[in-house]
Amino acid sequence: MTTFVDRVELHVAAGSGGHGCASVHREKFKPLGGPDGGNGGRGGDVILVVDQSVTTLLDYHHSPHRKATNGKPGEGGNRSGKDGQDLILPVPNGTVVQDRAGNVLADLVGHGTAYVAAQGGRGGLGNAALASARRKAPGFALLGVPGDVQDIVLELKTVADVALVGYPSAGKSSLISALSAARPKIADYPFTTLVPNLGVVTAGATVYTIADVPGLIPGASQGKGLGLEFLRHVERCSVLVHVLDTATLESDRDPVSDLDLIEAELKQYGGLDDRPRIVLLNKIDVPDGKDLAEMVRPDLEARGYRVFEASAVAHTGLKELSYALADLVAKARAAKPQEEATRIVIRPKAVDDAGFTVVREEDGLFRVRGEKPERWVRQTDFSNDEAVGYLADRLNRLGVEDELMKAGARTGDGVAIGPEENAVVFDWEPTVMAGAEMLGRRGEDHRFEAPRPAVTRRREKQAERDEAEREYDDFEPF
Repeated sequence: MTTFVDRVELHVAAGSGGHGCASVHREKFKPLGGPDGGNGGRGGDVILVVDQSVTTLLDYHHSPHRKATNGKPGEGGNRSGKDGQDLILPVPNGTVVQDRAGNVLADLVGHGTAYVAAQGGRGGLGNAALASARRKAPGFALLGVPGDVQDIVLELKTVADVALVGYPSAGKSSLISALSAARPKIADYPFTTLVPNLGVVTAGATVYTIADVPGLIPGASQGKGLGLEFLRHVERCSVLVHVLDTATLESDRDPVSDLDLIEAELKQYGGLDDRPRIVLLNKIDVPDGKDLAEMVRPDLEARGYRVFEASAVAHTGLKELSYALADLVAKARAAKPQEEATRIVIRPKAVDDAGFTVVREEDGLFRVRGEKPERWVRQTDFSNDEAVGYLADRLNRLGVEDELMKAGARTGDGVAIGPEENAVVFDWEPTVMAGAEMLGRRGEDHRFEAPRPAVTRRREKQAERDEAEREYDDFEPF
């Protein structure tokens, strides 16, 4: 059963905004007291937050689909809908957020660091908020905007000060168990360690973490063995310790060649050249191991390495090693630049920036793209003529109609607002450009109406009755 997961694909969906309410205030002796429809609530966000108590992405491996709650719709009496609740997803320290193409969206390091993976949709305005001097009683409200839907990849890179690297069965797990309170699985067969193990070491006044990385073999940087899956856990470490087996039973291996092969894999993986190295000749409790360590030590020191000899089983040489690592870790921490508070930089858009584009496609369709037009279309109830008229007025004031004319659009040409997979397509009528003062009854806009024979007949009959009443009033009896 899987107990450690360091890479998952997560499907997150933020909550949609609640719809606005179209309502008219009514009370005794005041049947039409004005619009009182409330606004819809905001949809909940999906937020990734670093939590020190979380060490794996296992929960998201089993449940990769996460969704925040929607905002509630507005109600009459100027009552706004309740906002959706944000969905907080705890992730381990060192989690990297990427899109499906591999682009890094956020690097979450440090307890409490947060990233909004999907933003909730804004709630629609009620007709009370849409009322103006020219539109005193709107018969429509705006719809809530759907929340963002994202497919993201979470990749865990262990945050540790020291990384133990080496061949399988070199004694890394035994070493971390001897230096710290960690108790990884230890056995005498290769690839016993299938997941990184973390331990905390105290050496004098310095406390640091040490990671046992699963064994590397030639070709690890190209995906052989387990190396490619876990080499990412070495990236954040400040110090690398080469654990070399001096008591290997394989005749074609020796500590120097093991070191060269592992260094070659680290170089091909990249980004680790600046990390200080320490060489540990392990298993000197074995007689042949002690002799081999004494033979290869001069060669390794000639290459510039600090060499230590130790035995994780006999607990010899560990104190000197732990203090040497503490010294390197302290120097690495002191060399890091001091963290400063993030500066908030405000970059307002230019005043004359319309915020949209009009492009004529090969099939003759004119496509309008922009944050405002696309959001306005999503907020429009197309079953309500007045709402459609309001949308036409907003697009006209934004300058969409002028840009369509400049692009060569003519009456009857197809115009699409939004991306190809989710666009609203209509035949352009440039005459639809009147203001709100021309609106008729609530919920209706005569610019979008077809002839109504019943209404015409009713008005003609009313005119006949009015004419008959005038004739009766003018009649004078003898």
